[in-house]
Amino acid sequence: MANLLPLFSANILPILITAGLGLLLSKTIKLDPRTVSRITFYLFSPCLVFQLLTSTELEQNAIVKIISFALVAQLLVGLLAFGITRLLHLERTVSVAIILTAALTNAGNFGLSFNKFAFGEDALAYAGVYFVASSMIAYGFGVPVASMGKASIKESLLNLFKFPALYAVLVAVLFIRTGWALPLPVDRAISTLAAGAIPTMLLLLGMQLGNADLKGKAGPIALATGLRLVAAPLIAIGLSIPFGLQGSAYQAAVSEASTPTAVMSTILSTEFDAQPSLVSSIVATTTILSPLTLTPLLAILGGHAG
Repeated sequence: MANLLPLFSANILPILITAGLGLLLSKTIKLDPRTVSRITFYLFSPCLVFQLLTSTELEQNAIVKIISFALVAQLLVGLLAFGITRLLHLERTVSVAIILTAALTNAGNFGLSFNKFAFGEDALAYAGVYFVASSMIAYGFGVPVASMGKASIKESLLNLFKFPALYAVLVAVLFIRTGWALPLPVDRAISTLAAGAIPTMLLLLGMQLGNADLKGKAGPIALATGLRLVAAPLIAIGLSIPFGLQGSAYQAAVSEASTPTAVMSTILSTEFDAQPSLVSSIVATTTILSPLTLTPLLAILGGHAG
């Protein structure tokens, strides 16, 4: 128990402080989260993913394994949420909100920083792959929402191809397989942009939380929070066995699967009118309460306390 406070201080508190500064900025100088989000989406994130993959020696099999793990882990949490909401006979839009917030993990804003602080550069490379996979899942999750008649399946699937980091993965794999190297000016430009990704993501997290409405339904919030912060880590740890994950891959995959709800779920719920106020409340709640589950998880995974 005495070791939990150093783990929290070294690995989670810096995330909360940086996000808190983003929240402070959004409240004082009225920064536009959408502009920051788009810069991160189109520039910082793909550069970070490309650099992570090409600067480490991840084998193609390892990349495929992490992506497969992410897909299965988040699908199982989503299916569990779907089953519970059906048993409880919840209103359809409330059910969709719970499924979205339970399944979608904050692998970018929160997870990348968490892995960098707790496990180092090796785990960060695996976390970058997980981030791409989770983003693909986030866009593909427009498919169940489409059952509400808000968008076609085709439109939801096409969103996958609008994700720049996906192309960064494909180009990185090409460079890895061919042994190509970028020209020095381009390489340094990408490194500069990649260095801005994680701090900007954390500031953005705080800015987006500043728009959250914590006035929601206690039951759905509690259910979604329990699924995201308790059930998801247990499922991830169990899945790591058949996937044969070890070392940095195990640390990155399990921790990414255990992070709070993705802010992307707020965007989806707003666009498809699936209880956006409730979803925002769940995003804020899971982020605020995540230290209670992530700190002991750090101890289990062998995180650094300094």
